[in-house]
Amino acid sequence: MTSKLDAGAIAEYLEQTPQFFEEHAELLGKIKLSSALGGRTLSLQERQMEVLRQKVKTMEMRLAELTRLAQENHAITDKLQQWTRALLLARNDVDLPHVLIEGLKTNFSVPHAALRIWQAAPDFSHTWFAAPVSEDARLFANSLHVPFCGRNDAYEAATWFDDLPAVHSIAMLPLQAGAATGVFGMLVLGSADPQRFTADMATDFLVQIGNTSSAALTCLLE
Repeated sequence: MTSKLDAGAIAEYLEQTPQFFEEHAELLGKIKLSSALGGRTLSLQERQMEVLRQKVKTMEMRLAELTRLAQENHAITDKLQQWTRALLLARNDVDLPHVLIEGLKTNFSVPHAALRIWQAAPDFSHTWFAAPVSEDARLFANSLHVPFCGRNDAYEAATWFDDLPAVHSIAMLPLQAGAATGVFGMLVLGSADPQRFTADMATDFLVQIGNTSSAALTCLLE
């Protein structure tokens, strides 16, 4: 009487006996497996090659994606460098906010950008960037530890844009020179595209923009 072989026991035996197919090489040509592609019947060697080809294809696709991301990050880094250089070349303090805003629009293709500084020195009290800001907007800016990105739910900052455009997504970057001074202003970016600034987007480069803007604009503070 022959007992029925247990598939699990066979699998365990083969796993513990890796030399089995070396000692019984003739079996490799006899074992037939179905293919995941087209349902054809393959030998064990052919099936292994198919699996390896699929793994290579998956790795190639992953590498292509990593390469694309690296190229995008490199392009953004170049834009950051160009924008920062323009800030350093600004002729005087009054020109600086305009250079900052226009540079963001040009280098990063941001449709709308605005700036408010509520700790500006008296010499700049008449300027557009020192226009009055509500206490609620200041409290909101002080509550931000990272840039806020998401849908524009009628935020006051969205009214700071010159032409009052239809803004459906917004990014708000707090400006802070250091822990001692607190948040002294806010930089706002807006777009009619609801997907331009989203709550789940990475904010690494926005943080860099906020930090650079904060450092550049400290010359305007009281």
